[in-house]
Amino acid sequence: MFRISSINQYLTKSAAISGLCVLTACASGTTSVQEGGIYDPYEKQNRKIHEFNRSLDRSLVRPASRGISLLPDEIEGFIGNFAENLGQPSVVVNSLLQGDLKGAGISTSRFLTNTVLGAGGFIDVAAEFEMPEHTTDFGETLYTWGAGEGPYVELPGLGPSTVRNATGKVVDLFTNPLSYAVDSPEQYYGTAASTASRLSDRGRFADTIDSVLYESADSYAQARLIYLQNRRFELGQEDLEAEIDPFELDTEGF
Repeated sequence: MFRISSINQYLTKSAAISGLCVLTACASGTTSVQEGGIYDPYEKQNRKIHEFNRSLDRSLVRPASRGISLLPDEIEGFIGNFAENLGQPSVVVNSLLQGDLKGAGISTSRFLTNTVLGAGGFIDVAAEFEMPEHTTDFGETLYTWGAGEGPYVELPGLGPSTVRNATGKVVDLFTNPLSYAVDSPEQYYGTAASTASRLSDRGRFADTIDSVLYESADSYAQARLIYLQNRRFELGQEDLEAEIDPFELDTEGF
């Protein structure tokens, strides 16, 4: 059930959080890495968190992903489509904050099409109509506003990040209008679907992820390099040739 009265609450809270994050993220810009470099002043703490994340993956995430992988591919696809569709309103908000009206229009069109014609988003009808895909997040919003990347950090349970992107992850918890317009427990469907989708991805790319986490000489350094290079590429900071393909990495190179 939609709660129209919550829209003002959503707009007020989003504006306040956005303003705060601009100040904190821009403040970190003075210590931001140079393009192509790695700024990791918290490496000692990060490595401890990395070991915790590896233990969490070994004991919980990897076994759960294997269970998800037992589902038929069609079911996994439905879950992924549903999670992506529920995230589109947040993409629309971030696109507008970036001044990207085209991107906001694409995400709005995909969301409406898949929601109405795709059984609530379980079927990606927009892809069948050859609608382009569009994705973004508040970390990219901060980037477009000129916020520096900041130090590299590894987050418990979430993995590699930077101060800017970690800030973005927090704000993105509040940028989806659906979380304000839908009552409980329906508002948690997106979180559950997103978690299941991530577990599905963990199972799908198990060989590559396992090679990084458990077969490389220094899994921390390798995961850090892969994350930073690919994130910068996503933001347009690197040429295509600079993107690191984890399938081509020498796992004994660190």
